Amino acid sequence: MPLLVMKFGGTSVADLDRIRNAAQKVKAEVARGYDVIVIVSAMSGKTNQLVGWVNETSPLYDAREYDAVVSSGENVTAGLMALTLQEMDVPARSWQGWQVPIQTTSQHGAARFVDIPRANLDAKFAEGFKVAVIAGFQGVSAEGRITTLGRGGSDTTAVAFAAAFDAERCDIYTDVDGIYTTDPRITSKARKLDKISFEEMLELASLGAKVLQTRSVELAMRYKVRLRVLSSFDDTNDQSGTLVCDEDEIMESKVVSGVAYSREEAKLTLVTVEDRPGIAAAIFGPLSEAGVNVDMIVQNISEQNYKGREKPVTDMTFSCPVEQVARARKALETARDAGSISYDALEIDEDAAKVSVVGIGMRSHAGVAARMFRALAEEGVNIKVIATSEIKISVLIDRKYMELAVQALHDAFELDKAG
Repeated sequence: MPLLVMKFGGTSVADLDRIRNAAQKVKAEVARGYDVIVIVSAMSGKTNQLVGWVNETSPLYDAREYDAVVSSGENVTAGLMALTLQEMDVPARSWQGWQVPIQTTSQHGAARFVDIPRANLDAKFAEGFKVAVIAGFQGVSAEGRITTLGRGGSDTTAVAFAAAFDAERCDIYTDVDGIYTTDPRITSKARKLDKISFEEMLELASLGAKVLQTRSVELAMRYKVRLRVLSSFDDTNDQSGTLVCDEDEIMESKVVSGVAYSREEAKLTLVTVEDRPGIAAAIFGPLSEAGVNVDMIVQNISEQNYKGREKPVTDMTFSCPVEQVARARKALETARDAGSISYDALEIDEDAAKVSVVGIGMRSHAGVAARMFRALAEEGVNIKVIATSEIKISVLIDRKYMELAVQALHDAFELDKAG
């Protein structure tokens, strides 16, 4: 039988009524002739509650016990989903991660997949079961301990099962009906895309779009798993959603497919760093070890070079999430105290936002940057930092102009128009 993977996020299984609604969608796919693997998240809000209980009980918790507690939310949902399907006369069975078994590394709280053996589930499908309901977000280590996969773990679980079982498709059900050209809350002109390439989706996810997690898209791109994003709340039988697929499946792409943003960004500048081989490694090595996610990087000739210095110096600017500024400052000060780097000052701007345009069409079209910068200039938006890749241009701007910038770029590239 053809096999389909369906994943339901926390809002899609938030209560018993929503679980019944999700189960109806699973039953419809079984009626179409599919065997179905269903991946479920914890009911909305439950994981946060469980994490809160762990922190209240033991602020310096044992990571193995943390995983044992927070993984239980998905176990509850899986059992309830299987029971609901059984009440609908659909042969279903729930599976916890260790029962499959979903084999992972031993990095508790951020485990990665090692293998998903097919034998146990294949045997159940052969017995006549039509649906296997899998608790997402979890697995088991070589030591036999429950592990969790970190943020976006259920999405990643769904893609991993689709790859392991050669699924026809992996459907991700969430509270939106697809991938949009930008956040509809910022501009009413945002348009739902019929298709988007893996590469574009990966860029959008990494730049702040929250519909799909980056790890799941990376995995889908590696194993060519076709993803479809759908709304679990749409009862109109519109099953189109947005297909995330290989670039070859898209006949003709617009130059820009979407505008992404990240609101809470900070800009840090090390003033008058010694300009010598290895200085970048000396700066960004400690930041990496401290877990700081550095994004944009710009190195400039410092004006101090013209003030009689014997050795050339440079200014190094980079961006990171605002929540990581304290960690970045400590890492840099520790490196300076250790003598591995020196600088006159660390300037920090915590009032920045990142806005990006993404599109595989950029590869074959010139003038995208000029068009982007012109649109921002016409709105009086000053650019602090610029970063580019083959299919992306990102700018760092003052946070108060973020929504204006998104709207201006959406209009400039006519993203409200199809084709």
